[in-house]
Amino acid sequence: MMRDVATSPPARRMPAEWEPHAGTWFSWPHNLDTWPDGLEVTEQVLAACVRLLAVGERVFLNVLSPDHARHVEGLVGSLSSVEYVVLPTNDAWCRDHGATWVLDASGRRLAVNWKYNAWGGKYPPFDLDRLAAQRMAAHIGDPVEHVGITFEGGAIETNGDGVILTTASCLLNPNRNPGLDARRAEVLLQRVLGANHVVWLGGELEGDDTDGHIDNLARFVNQTTVVYPLAPDDNVHRNGFLENLDILKRSLPSNFSLRQAPHPDPVRHGGVRLPASYMNFYIGNSHVLMPAYGGEKDDIMQELLAYLFPDREIAPISCTEVIRGLGAVHCLSQQIPR
Repeated sequence: MMRDVATSPPARRMPAEWEPHAGTWFSWPHNLDTWPDGLEVTEQVLAACVRLLAVGERVFLNVLSPDHARHVEGLVGSLSSVEYVVLPTNDAWCRDHGATWVLDASGRRLAVNWKYNAWGGKYPPFDLDRLAAQRMAAHIGDPVEHVGITFEGGAIETNGDGVILTTASCLLNPNRNPGLDARRAEVLLQRVLGANHVVWLGGELEGDDTDGHIDNLARFVNQTTVVYPLAPDDNVHRNGFLENLDILKRSLPSNFSLRQAPHPDPVRHGGVRLPASYMNFYIGNSHVLMPAYGGEKDDIMQELLAYLFPDREIAPISCTEVIRGLGAVHCLSQQIPR
């Protein structure tokens, strides 16, 4: 459902992903527990993403040490718009452990530091990841606000004008915020992100260890258009996707539109289904990085994104190895608004 939560003009605004970036931030993959096999391929894939994004914006890469920076530069190449930051992390999911940037009423950038506990304490240790957001903010000289709830960047989606999509299975989960209810959460999202409407979706993907991040379920592509997946031949996800579609139709204002996208054919590893989703695309200044999994549905999704983003190049990124870590290109990235 959606509820109006604003009673006065917001003091904050969370910019949409397609708005101009000062840069994109990644934490370089290194955790062999996340990628017991496929880490080298994941590094090569991310290096290709960095080279594409560096055409249109600065790219910051968190690395473990100066030696690790030299290793990564050997993969990425020597690019003046890529900056290596010795900022050790436990894992690579910068969307979740990194800062979420907002603008205050004067347009000044502010880094939000959510409390991070690796999606409900699933993957200890996460002590370094908990420090990443404030260290990222300090590196570029931005003030930081420490927010007293446990949350992740992959669990929020904004149209840049106060409409927020999220899921109760993340924000209201007892493994993150025991006792938090929807009304209190909405008030907090209003204060921290400038939310004036909050839409609660569901429909967690099989294999998703995040408890249902929104960046696998629905995405804004402009202020009034939401892209959502539908899987007509996929009994596992079909009902959840249809329920979300019904919520979106009932909850969004009448001037909003919905665009149906395909859902990938099942991707498995070791007999286990992985949370592959085309919704995990990332919108850079010059390119849209589109997760690709092979087959004709890749082409359908690429054509849709090309129509929706005529001013950007659509870059299919092979994620059949990356998704073994249970995330794709959006999960790995975090934008810094200009």
